[in-house]
Amino acid sequence: MSCYQYSAKNSSAQSVHGTLEAESQSEAENILHSKGLVIVSLKDIPDRLMKKTRDRKVSLDALVIFSRQLATMIDSGITLVAALEILKNQIDDRALCAIISKIYRDVQEGKSFCDSTAKYPAAFSDFYINMIKAGEASGRLDDVLERLAVFLEKTAALRRKVQSSLVYPAVIITMAISITIFLMVKVVPTFKDIFATLGGELPLPTRILIFASDALKKYFLFILTTLGLLLFLSRRYIKTPSGRYRFDKLTLKVPLFGPLFLKAAVARFARTFSTLVKSGVPILNTLDIVSRTAGNKIIEQAVENARQAIRQGEPLYQPLEKANIFPVMVVRMIKVGEQAGELEKMLTKIADFYEEQVDVAVSSMTSLIEPLVIAVLGLLIGGIVLALFLPIFKITTLISQ
Repeated sequence: MSCYQYSAKNSSAQSVHGTLEAESQSEAENILHSKGLVIVSLKDIPDRLMKKTRDRKVSLDALVIFSRQLATMIDSGITLVAALEILKNQIDDRALCAIISKIYRDVQEGKSFCDSTAKYPAAFSDFYINMIKAGEASGRLDDVLERLAVFLEKTAALRRKVQSSLVYPAVIITMAISITIFLMVKVVPTFKDIFATLGGELPLPTRILIFASDALKKYFLFILTTLGLLLFLSRRYIKTPSGRYRFDKLTLKVPLFGPLFLKAAVARFARTFSTLVKSGVPILNTLDIVSRTAGNKIIEQAVENARQAIRQGEPLYQPLEKANIFPVMVVRMIKVGEQAGELEKMLTKIADFYEEQVDVAVSSMTSLIEPLVIAVLGLLIGGIVLALFLPIFKITTLISQ
């Protein structure tokens, strides 16, 4: 099926512009004629241009603002078409602006908002599309859009917290490696020349340091190329299903960071689950979406197993308990929620609790990592400096004697 851009006149002689999908140009002409339009121009849009628009990614912040503004307008009584027409001229994000313009034309032509957003999977996730579908079916699109905005805001905040916990160690480690390389490549060779003019046997730590410096200078490009190749192959392996599974499993077991990643994954699981259930999405569809948006293959597999178990009549908490991934408190709260008929409320409490735990974990980790990294950096730089000055101390001792 091809996509066509048209310009036409309606019965009131007003100009009408838009796009439509059809098997051929003649079919596109018949569709426009059936709507009582007189065609002025009809052009086939190349597949590469359509693909470029459909593959455009949108920032999370822009999506939050769009969802909240659209919810406010619909709640105020403005029609969906009118709201989209206003927003397409107000959005600052260029990628989202182009996409909303096309969605506006589709909705104007009679297509559902859900089907229109589904054309742009890079911008709107399965979670977003299914929420829209539930909102349109229930007639509460404004409420659903408001929930979407809240969910996306909390997701963005959670992501920023986890990323912020990784930035400081990454910066310190990068600085430590840079300083070490500078000392080994520039400073140590200078001292080596000085020691050569003095003669005599050097202390063992100094000999080891000079050997390491010579090896680094001689094989620097080889080491750099090898590390780059290993990084490239690792990234390729992680993109495979088995590689991604092992990587995600490893991240949950990394000291210090593993518990943080698990808390963030549980918070995301509970927040997504509760938002979908509250919006009226069927439980099996909800679990399918939750598994695909979990962000971790271990959590994804556990949720998919739970989905299959529920299909066979088991309660939700049992397969989650068997997975041995979710904390005991989470499983018990889900069990109580199921039995009391308040699963959505329990999931919301779980999400709130673990989002708060992520805050605490990030603060604790920052206060713990800072002195630890400084101590390691001090030992590394101090060890190099000490190894360089040992021969000088030895010479000074001999002279004083």
